[in-house]
Amino acid sequence: MHSHHLLLEEPIRMASILEPSKPSFFPAMTKIVGTLGPKSRSVETISSCLKAGMSVARFDFSWGDTEFHQETLENLRVAMKSTRKPCAILLDTVGPELQVVNKTERPISLEAETLVTLTSNQEQEATSNLLPINFSGLSKAVKTGDTIFIGQYLFTGSETTSVWLEVNEVKGEDVVCLIKNSATLSGSLFTLHVSQIRIDLPTLTDKDKEVISTWGLRNNIDFLSLSYTRRAEDVRQAREYLSKLGDLNQTQIFAKIENSEGLTHFDEILQEADGIILSRGNLGIDLPPEKVFLFQKQAVYKCNMAGKPAVITRVVDTMTDNLRPTRAEATDVANAVLDGSDAIILGAETLRGLYPVETISTVGKICAESEKVFNQDLFFKKTVKYVGEPMSHMESIASSAVRAAIKVKASVIICFTSSGRAARLIAKYRPTMPVISVVIPRLKTNQLRWTLTGSFEARQSLIVRGLFPMLADPRHPAESTSATNDSILKIALDHGKASGMVKSHDRVVVCQKVGDDSVVKIIELED
Repeated sequence: MHSHHLLLEEPIRMASILEPSKPSFFPAMTKIVGTLGPKSRSVETISSCLKAGMSVARFDFSWGDTEFHQETLENLRVAMKSTRKPCAILLDTVGPELQVVNKTERPISLEAETLVTLTSNQEQEATSNLLPINFSGLSKAVKTGDTIFIGQYLFTGSETTSVWLEVNEVKGEDVVCLIKNSATLSGSLFTLHVSQIRIDLPTLTDKDKEVISTWGLRNNIDFLSLSYTRRAEDVRQAREYLSKLGDLNQTQIFAKIENSEGLTHFDEILQEADGIILSRGNLGIDLPPEKVFLFQKQAVYKCNMAGKPAVITRVVDTMTDNLRPTRAEATDVANAVLDGSDAIILGAETLRGLYPVETISTVGKICAESEKVFNQDLFFKKTVKYVGEPMSHMESIASSAVRAAIKVKASVIICFTSSGRAARLIAKYRPTMPVISVVIPRLKTNQLRWTLTGSFEARQSLIVRGLFPMLADPRHPAESTSATNDSILKIALDHGKASGMVKSHDRVVVCQKVGDDSVVKIIELED
């Protein structure tokens, strides 16, 4: 393993820890993905979530129908308009997820050291000794001694809401298990995870395809979270499917690594995917507890070097029911930032939690404090060394822009881009200041109609650490005269001033194309 631990930038005064954090126009450079659900779907709550720092909304189709999620999305659009805060849309597929079906929704108490049977007959009622599941092949996949976990929505690790089973015997299509800990399962749906066992189901299921081709296509989703990605071929098949669905050929695919098979093929998956989501809930079951942090650090490092977003899940589970995170959770968030994560996903905490807005705000504050001591100098040197020489033209420009911005203590970096690639490359070097990504729309045609690109590219930067997009006037091309570039630059600077990023006498680094040349320039603002 590479030696790439990130130390704190420099010793800090202990007294400074007691000083209150300074308010900022944005909570943190690290992005926050909020899962919208029963406790976070009103216009008022979503508006508060956006103001607190949510920049991507996750729609989890493991539960709820398309009508429910459509209503939530319409509320999100109203909230975006009223708050003037942009937000990207992430559709999370169900994938080959095994589920216990509890049609009565009555709580089920499971007692330690007793037996429970898992049956594929979904017509049977769920009881303390019989649990119907949605998969008929479980009896063929497991053997005596295998470990099975069951929990509500997501695995919390809490012994009162999730249960650990050990396979006792296989009887035809039924699996008889010994219950290892007492727990009460409540609700209509629990997920089931078989540790270290491959489940022979497609990664993109027919149900997923139906949701993508209807709800996803209607709403031009920005990101697809591909649950249970196990091989690079899973990503290729998903991309091929999206390519046939109109504008969804622009949708970015984030591979969700949830088990040991995905871990084994991580390098090939990273090459194919647009980003990676580390699903630590399921990974924490497939891996021994002492190995989870090791995979996180190595996976985030690989994503950083590839310039692809790394997203972490399951950070403040206890805030589902509490107003404050535990000490371990707060430290965990900080370490995710210091490791180099781009974004943090909040699941149950915002979906069904009692304090969705406070959770987003708290996580944002922890991220902001962590970023202050992030060792950017060490990270920059590591990244340059990894890229090697000779650098590509784009890498050279991006790294030079970041180096210049740090040397002159610039307030922001402004990057003109059409595809968003230039801005993402700058963000790859983790500048200490925000990057305003000015996306210049392009006109394209499919021989039947003309359309403008740009909105996808702008929204997709909302999951990248340190990137803050704005969509430019389409009448100004990215490669244009200095006069029109100055016009867009003025708009970008005005946007920066209005949002509090830039003030008089600040220095700003600008990265743009003039004709065929890429230019990095430093400007000092006047009164």
